Amino acid sequence: MTVKKRYDSEYTEWLRGLKSKIKSTQIKAALSANKEVIFLYWEIGKELYEKQENEGWGNSVVDSLEKDLIAEFPDLKGFSRRNLFYMKGFYSFYKSDFEKVQQLVAQIPWGHNILIYSKSNAVDEALFYLSETIENSWSRSILDMQIGTDLYSRQGKAITNFTNTLPRPESDLANQSLKDPYLFDFLTIKKNADERSIEDQLTKHITQFLLELGTGFAFIGRQYKLEVGNKDFYVDLLFYHTKLRCYVVVELKAKSFKPEYAGKLSFYLSAVDDKLKTDSDNPTIGIVLCQEKNKIEAEYALRGISQPIGVAEYQLSKAIPDEIKSDLPTIEEIEKELASIMANSQ
Repeated sequence: MTVKKRYDSEYTEWLRGLKSKIKSTQIKAALSANKEVIFLYWEIGKELYEKQENEGWGNSVVDSLEKDLIAEFPDLKGFSRRNLFYMKGFYSFYKSDFEKVQQLVAQIPWGHNILIYSKSNAVDEALFYLSETIENSWSRSILDMQIGTDLYSRQGKAITNFTNTLPRPESDLANQSLKDPYLFDFLTIKKNADERSIEDQLTKHITQFLLELGTGFAFIGRQYKLEVGNKDFYVDLLFYHTKLRCYVVVELKAKSFKPEYAGKLSFYLSAVDDKLKTDSDNPTIGIVLCQEKNKIEAEYALRGISQPIGVAEYQLSKAIPDEIKSDLPTIEEIEKELASIMANSQ
């Protein structure tokens, strides 16, 4: 059936029912605004989907619905033609799996929901972003960035020996805390940048660096000194992970992975466990970040090591033209940036 008149008897009856639901939601929304609004949008999307896909109503019904709902509720936003189509898409995406997601979608704003369902390829991917958004209180811009960098495909993909060196569920959480690859393409400082620009970029970089590492990483320092056998040793980057309740040693390598990197990192982990770890801390975890790795080689290197270590790649200049890459900072320059920030904060 195609809608030809706005006051067609079937359309008029359907509109009356929608108005009743909206008025009811207005009352409930005073107590639980987001949940009731999200479920209202789900219901409107469901009915629109059924009218168009099952009963053959054309897009003109959306134009009519926009005009009638705005006329009835002039103080309410959300009934634009574009948003009505978002409601339909929302229902269409989750219609077979709504029981899985209904509690999650009700906990985040509508704009976040639009981003997630419209940019996810499957419900499992959407579930991941819904859960991460709630857990980390992501703003819409941060969520958009995480989706844009394909966090879903990178999270938990580092090569590790955590299953053999950590008890469950700690090993599962540790695995999910690492990514592969890490994206450091925000580091685009040129050598001829003025001091103010560099200063501004440094502040921006440390924030994005910690964001890319993920929730729970607290920065302790770079080139952190450890005295072992009357000699001084320095770890590249030292963090404490508040969820894992352990120190995390990160070694940055501007080369492809070599098995000896795991052995050196194992030494650092033993030293941190001896010098810094307390009885309330879990075993220290190590991460080797390198430009490239051979999966089999990395797995062999970790097989005989008793400390928990992960190996992941990083990318500095994703999608940046070759002529600009020469102006990007080296690993040593990144460390200097971090060191400067720590010095200025003390």
